[in-house]
Amino acid sequence: MQQAGSVVSRLGSRLQVRPSAPCRSLSCAQDVLHRTPLYDFHLAHGGKMVAFAGWSLPVQYRDSHVNSHLHTRQRCSLFDVSHMLQTKIFGCDRVKLMESLVVGDIAELKPNQGTLSLFTNEAGGILDDLIVTNASEGHLYVVSNAGCREKDLTLMQDKVRELQNKGSDVALEVMDNALLALQGAVTSGCPSPCLKKNVAMGYVPYEYSRPGTPLLVEVRRKQQPAVVSKMPFVPTNYYILK
Repeated sequence: MQQAGSVVSRLGSRLQVRPSAPCRSLSCAQDVLHRTPLYDFHLAHGGKMVAFAGWSLPVQYRDSHVNSHLHTRQRCSLFDVSHMLQTKIFGCDRVKLMESLVVGDIAELKPNQGTLSLFTNEAGGILDDLIVTNASEGHLYVVSNAGCREKDLTLMQDKVRELQNKGSDVALEVMDNALLALQGAVTSGCPSPCLKKNVAMGYVPYEYSRPGTPLLVEVRRKQQPAVVSKMPFVPTNYYILK
């Protein structure tokens, strides 16, 4: 069993990296892929297995992506994170550490509440996305991408050592300057099977950020009407088990 590593900060933060779940190797023509503990479950439910960051993972099940999306919204789905980088951050300065790394109000998270956030560099640029949960056991539980494991781990370890308190002010300043220059930019978008309309996320100048503000979005060189909306687009419909 691989041992979890830890780094101790002088200011009271301790980072513990959980080893990836016990895995089995899968031989293939070019390389060896690891299997998560749910590998057999994925196959039994018609999972189409593909290679990702050294692991064999399902990209789709028997049903279409739209059916899977609607099932998640109307019922419930689980996501296998066995292959991902999972980190626990302990210590009295754990929130200060995390807020120096990501954009997000980690201090306001309730026990067992999580948030999607972003790792940023010193200039405020986006490095990776991640989920931070305020675990009721007295630590922060961080799940980040398997494909960025080494980069994310190095970033967190460096920050534990330094515990610098720069990542938020710089990010806001740089972001605002970029928005004024670009007059807005779409970062991602797709059709919403639930809403039966297109949705997108992006940046707009502050004066156009109020919900309900009409905008024009360029899609394939054609301008389409859009409106600023609050997140999430689809209201959440899940419960936390106590």
